[in-house]
Amino acid sequence: MPTDEKLAVGLLGRTDHGRAATSMRALPFLAFARHIVVDGRVLLRMPRSWGYHRACAGSVVAYGADNLDSARPGESLWTVQVVGRCEVHDPTAAEIERFGPAPHAVDGVPYEPVYLRIEPRFGTVHSLGHGLERHFQDAV
Repeated sequence: MPTDEKLAVGLLGRTDHGRAATSMRALPFLAFARHIVVDGRVLLRMPRSWGYHRACAGSVVAYGADNLDSARPGESLWTVQVVGRCEVHDPTAAEIERFGPAPHAVDGVPYEPVYLRIEPRFGTVHSLGHGLERHFQDAV
């Protein structure tokens, strides 16, 4: 069985969106983000207009996602989290394409993306259901 970190990153690859958690001005906050997994790293895309990237970049960030609203009947429910240092990322053309189309506007402001990279140092996987070994093996 792979490590929790590898399982978490593998399962993140099955989802498109999650939440980054860090602190801003000594207060905790969550930031919604689009993500992809590339070579064991989690790449994030979020709106520059929010300014959340400034709190995330250079900090330790927890990033989590789940399949709670997308699991098919009979599929195990899971939630994962990876924790690692987050940095600004300059995506390749292939990575930008993998993110898919960006929204035209967010909160009424024209969308300008900012990209971040999390290098996972540890991860957690929590699940409900049966047959998880097969499900998790397929994730990595």
